[in-house]
Amino acid sequence: MPKVTKEDALLYHSRGRKGKLEVIPTKPYGTQFDLSLAYTPGVAFPCIEIENNPEDVYQYTAKGNLVAVISNGTAVLGLGDIGAMAGKPVMEGKGLLFKVFADIDVFDIEIDEKDPDRLIDICFKIAPTFGGINLEDIKAPECFEVEQRLKELLDIPVFHDDQHGTAIISGAGLLNALEITGKKIEDLKVVVSGAGAGAIACAKFYISLGVRKENIVMTDSKGVLNKKRKDLNKYKQEFVTDRDVDTLAEAMKDADMFLGLSVANVVTKEMLASMAPEPIVFAMANPVPEISYEDAMATRNDMIFATGRSDYPNQINNVLGFPYIFRGALDVRSSVINEEMKLAASRALADLAKEPVIPEVLKAYNLKELKFGRDYIIPKPLDPRLISTVSPAVAKAAMDTGVAKFPITDWNAYKNSLDRRLKDHIQKVAEMIGI
Repeated sequence: MPKVTKEDALLYHSRGRKGKLEVIPTKPYGTQFDLSLAYTPGVAFPCIEIENNPEDVYQYTAKGNLVAVISNGTAVLGLGDIGAMAGKPVMEGKGLLFKVFADIDVFDIEIDEKDPDRLIDICFKIAPTFGGINLEDIKAPECFEVEQRLKELLDIPVFHDDQHGTAIISGAGLLNALEITGKKIEDLKVVVSGAGAGAIACAKFYISLGVRKENIVMTDSKGVLNKKRKDLNKYKQEFVTDRDVDTLAEAMKDADMFLGLSVANVVTKEMLASMAPEPIVFAMANPVPEISYEDAMATRNDMIFATGRSDYPNQINNVLGFPYIFRGALDVRSSVINEEMKLAASRALADLAKEPVIPEVLKAYNLKELKFGRDYIIPKPLDPRLISTVSPAVAKAAMDTGVAKFPITDWNAYKNSLDRRLKDHIQKVAEMIGI
């Protein structure tokens, strides 16, 4: 893949129609009769039906396939608090990914509001428009409160991808890394570098998978979260360790896993060398990991190494999750995305990585061979099987836990409809750009 330059990126976003998204009508509009059905007087009839039966909104409007990508721009990618407007290109990009990978429509909504109570109120009041809400790039600790309260207030899925997307994808990688190394999850000693939204969510999710909480040591920029610290918020206090360690280097000694969601180059070769045999190292700081791939490989050859980058093996990429998780949740009209649904998505991803890689994937990545192993523990983002693997798993988990309002009865037909939905969208795009 060629190197991305500033000039290329700015041209991509500005050429032709500005930005990355547009709204396209889905019904005929070429005659006066069409317009009379679309607006007045015909539009009054579905309005009355919805007034009489609110669930009919899913029958007569786009709500059921529409997700809000909402941000206040306080924690954008690796850019930090750049403001709501400056974060808009990222939110449009998220909308593009929703559409391309799962045929979900998106309105990106950038809200210039840092007060969590007011942000929650704004989201609550616009929620009737949407079938789901994807919260994005809202800084910790406010993001925890915003998501939790919206989940309590609303009967549509609310999902903060910076937290749960990273947890689900890395969780899939962890399950497969354990299988390869033969380590037992209940014995795993985990060191987490970073104590923000993603790090805390990953730690909680790993506990759901079977990691023991007492085996997790978490660090922030000031050192280990331990009982000596008096500066920890309530979210960090949940991961205070009983171990007598103060530094990342001390914590890393004999650890089985390193999870990095912090900053570049905080892990040295010496720290890596001090870990237990066959360590699992997920160094996911972007764009520069906590330790570079080259330094890690030069230090030891018995580990499983993953990053957030596409130019190295085992990329932990959230696009493997959120489009398909929302697809499954929307298709059964789930009122939430609960822990069981997240676990189902993670396990489905882990299982797909163990399937033979199909020729379409090899061609997309210009590879001759790819198979389950230390350099392939999670599927590639361009694997077309993701939608018919992850979405049904999520939908079934929603049904099994009683949060689905529109249960699926024919799973083969549903999986075929997902494949067809994706193929139809790809065909439309091809026609639009003249391929």
